Amino acid sequence: MTASNIRPLVAGNWKMNGLKASMVEALVIRDGVDDPALDGVDAMICPPATLIMALSEVVSGSKVVVGGQDCHVAQLGANTGDISSEILADAGATAVIVGHSERRGDHGETDALVRAKAVAAYRAGLTAIICIGETAGQRAAGLTLDVVNRQLLGSVPDEATAQNTIVAYEPVWAIGTGLTPTADDVEAVHAALRQSLIARFGDEGRAMRLLYGGSVKAANAAELMSIANVNGALVGGASLKANDFLGILAAYRA
Repeated sequence: MTASNIRPLVAGNWKMNGLKASMVEALVIRDGVDDPALDGVDAMICPPATLIMALSEVVSGSKVVVGGQDCHVAQLGANTGDISSEILADAGATAVIVGHSERRGDHGETDALVRAKAVAAYRAGLTAIICIGETAGQRAAGLTLDVVNRQLLGSVPDEATAQNTIVAYEPVWAIGTGLTPTADDVEAVHAALRQSLIARFGDEGRAMRLLYGGSVKAANAAELMSIANVNGALVGGASLKANDFLGILAAYRA
């Protein structure tokens, strides 16, 4: 498989947003994604853990799948407030985000910990969506490729395959700011990541999905999703409203 025929994914990360009433938005997303014109793209919603079971029931039988936002490395234990990958899977999740910049920044998560969380995801049969990205300071210093390649090497386990791993490049300075890199910048980073994955994993690396995230919205989705080696998006705020999220998915309308 080549990067050009990788099936794209648009995943919505609801972060610490969403109550039971949010199932109304999920219903609209579910029905919108079932449009035959969107048969060429996968859709995922990653709600707060409290909504995973309810959302799984709402989207059951549709083309929408459910993911978690984080997991603990252990399967079970005295880890108050944490959630294991097995619990996520039991609630209906098929994937989990690990290493998001907000986890790395707010909770001091290292590449080694992110790697361990990805392994924990595999243990439960979940796909690990492994996030990497540079800060504004690192970008200004010309360190973008050094940073993302280091994070890629340290965060992606040796057991990674195209089936159990997705890599999401999210420049930290673009998350929730309305700022995005230029198309050329995104293409350069994704090309470097693809080459690193191929060098390490061969054909598996060639087939892994590379998502772009960071202020993705309906207005810029078509341009971003058309960039070489961009196989979809990890979407934050724009995934909270069904029409906004469906507007991003529309970049893949047949």
